[in-house]
This record gives sequence, structure tokens and C-alpha cells, in this order.
Amino acid sequence: MANVQWQISGDYMEACSCDSVCPCPTSGLAARPTKGACDAGLVFHVERGQYGATKLDGLSFAVLLHTPGAMIEGNWTVGVIVDERASASQREALTTIASGQGGGPMAALGPLVGRFAGVEAKPIKLEGTGMKRSVSIPGVLDIAVEGIAGAKQDEPIFLDNVGHPAASRLALAKASRGHMHAFGIDWDDTSGRNNGHFAPFSWRS
Repeated sequence: MANVQWQISGDYMEACSCDSVCPCPTSGLAARPTKGACDAGLVFHVERGQYGATKLDGLSFAVLLHTPGAMIEGNWTVGVIVDERASASQREALTTIASGQGGGPMAALGPLVGRFAGVEAKPIKLEGTGMKRSVSIPGVLDIAVEGIAGAKQDEPIFLDNVGHPAASRLALAKASRGHMHAFGIDWDDTSGRNNGHFAPFSWRS
């Protein structure tokens, strides 16, 4: 399925175990995570999408990862969660996109992955508008972030012109909670200091 033309767009959010602001996207992935290693959950809700003839509107997926050191050094562990509501063809399409096998932004991260830990289908619940976002995947992921206010208190500060697979312009946020237990990755933090982002995204093959 790697040569199929596709495009998806919608909303993305993430939280990671680094203290805010995470040094990884501002260093070309060369900086060491603030806690030495990094655990991160990136979640995408597809508002409109198509993979060949397969419609992906309204579905969600998540990419969960662990890096043992600076991201640029590789040896990542990566796992994918796809929306349990997806049909077999939709699951295959989302997995191909999320893993980078079908090209697009995630393909650039392929050389950094040391272990692809697999794919699971789960219910994915995303909520939030304005400055707040949250996602729940029962037994797997529970994260919530709130934008860091800029000069306008109802708008976040943005990180622009950044090399990030989700988007080049990201809202800066702090995670009020982060819990991830899947693919051998275990992370729990409610300190309120962890890094977060959210943004609209638009990908294509």
C-alpha cells in the first residue's frame, strides 16, 4: 500500500515527559531530553482524509514513543494505536500513514526507530477547544494539556518554523497530566511541568 496517494487533515495534540519547553524540536532533535529519556504520546484526529479510495473522515490514531536519549541518536521504541471504529481497510491505511510506511512526514523518522512495537485498536476519545486539549485511550493513554498564554490571554504562544512531523507551527502548552502504559512504555506524571503542544495538521503522501 506504500504507493497509494493519500491526504489527511485535522487536529493534533501531544504531551511528553520533558519539562516545558521541550528542547527536542528547537534543537533539531539533538538536545538531550530534560529527564535523560523521553516518553511521548502524539494523537491525531482526522477531520477529513482519504487513502486511495478509503475514506478516513472522523477517525483518530496515536503514535506512542520512547527515546532512551537524544532523539537524533535513534533507537526509538514506537507503537501505534488506531481507532477501534475503523474498518479493516481503514486500520491498514492509518497504520501505514502513522508508521511512515506510506511516505509523508512520519517517513522521515523511520531511520530513528529501533523497535516498532506493534499496532493496537482502541477507543480514542479527544476533547477540548480553545486553550485546552485532552485525550483518553482506556488503559493506554491519558493526557491533558493547556496552552501557555501569550500577550493575548486567550491565545497560546506559538513555536513557529519548527521541524516537527505534526506541523511547522505548534502551540506551546503544559501537560496537567500524563499517563502512558503500552508497548513496554510506562510514564506517569501529574506535576504540571511537562511539555505539550497542539495544532491543526495537514499531511499528504
